[in-house]
Amino acid sequence: MRRPACPVPRRAALAAAIATLAALAGFAFAAGPQAPPRAVDEVEVLHFWTSGGEAAALAKLKATLRAEGHNWKDFTVADGGGGLAMMMLNSRVVSGNPPTAAQIKGAAIQEWARNDRLASIDEVARADQWNTLLPATVSDTMKYHGRYIAAPLNVHRVNWLWINPAALKKANAKPPATWDEFFAVADAMKKAGLVPVAHSGQSWLDMGAFESVAIGVGGVEFYKRAFLRLEPSALVSPEMEKTLATYKRLKSYTANTGAGHDWVAATAMLTSGQAGMLMMGDWAKAEMRAAGKRPGVDVLCVPMPDTAGAFTFDIDALAMFQVNGRDKQAQQDLARAVMDKDFQQEFNLAKGSIPVRLDVKLDKFDDCAKRSGADFKSSARRGTLLPSLAHGMAQPSHTVARMWDVISQFWAQDKMSAREAMARLAEAARADAR
Repeated sequence: MRRPACPVPRRAALAAAIATLAALAGFAFAAGPQAPPRAVDEVEVLHFWTSGGEAAALAKLKATLRAEGHNWKDFTVADGGGGLAMMMLNSRVVSGNPPTAAQIKGAAIQEWARNDRLASIDEVARADQWNTLLPATVSDTMKYHGRYIAAPLNVHRVNWLWINPAALKKANAKPPATWDEFFAVADAMKKAGLVPVAHSGQSWLDMGAFESVAIGVGGVEFYKRAFLRLEPSALVSPEMEKTLATYKRLKSYTANTGAGHDWVAATAMLTSGQAGMLMMGDWAKAEMRAAGKRPGVDVLCVPMPDTAGAFTFDIDALAMFQVNGRDKQAQQDLARAVMDKDFQQEFNLAKGSIPVRLDVKLDKFDDCAKRSGADFKSSARRGTLLPSLAHGMAQPSHTVARMWDVISQFWAQDKMSAREAMARLAEAARADAR
């Protein structure tokens, strides 16, 4: 790992913070005597934040870096889950021209670090005491051999169930807390002439729903054994067979929207009243707000059935790549900006997620975010903070891809039994052990 640049002196950091606040507020003010400006560094960031809410959140980070005197350059790939983005990133890195930073998640961070492609930002992390600001489960995903090589921006809760209250009223039902209650509500919505579940045809969302079902059916320890440790006895078990059967049962309550139906369109089905429920993480809130709906008021939020004691997380992070000396200070400033307390608040208000820092107050956040924040902290204490398999937080991308394929086939093929899908899922997981 290359040695990181020294932290910005305290006085300069204070001036930068003031400039950042001014940029976020949308105004400028006269300053006193200033040091001669240093050369502008280019900060090229690969990301796949392209929806309306995501773009608004990213604008906060751009404003912060520009206030620090850096020239932001987008390396944008609009492919949602980031598969194409990772292919393009690999091409850039192999050719010797990596970006300053890239939006990478969970296990992929460790993969890049093992190949000695990432730069340390441990000096910034130590100076700003990241270890005390982040739950250990989170900070461990940002480190390699005990040193920080990525900066977390936010926390998305994956195991949310969103409900249109008008649809709930039309079905004369209440929010479900268990799977039995869920299917009863779904039946009532179907009888009322509604699509019970708005569902996207994207495979990563199929997997996200599946992992939430697994927690609800088998419990937290089952999830850890099956998806974090890939234990054969969990992957082939009565709990897994029941998980798959419960997951497949969901299909009859969805509309036949096809594989091209993305998560934004599925969210619109919920907000427009076409559908009654939506299984999705809290990134959907930005689209709800764009439709004029208030999360927690116009759209209800409850944990997925039987998962109230668990918190499945997806964390957006910026991993810093090995770059030349000109860009090193820009990386340090980027890492510091990402973890700044005020920025964490502004960014997550726009993104729909919650701050990853434990010390950020949520007074300005909606009711769903407040509940998410409380559950995030309590789950960290209880050991029920779970990295999402679907979002690459729990396993390497190649493992997730094989498991995705099985779950997608199981969803699409009516003739495939839960027992057959279970055997295929175990085989997909075992491939790494050979």
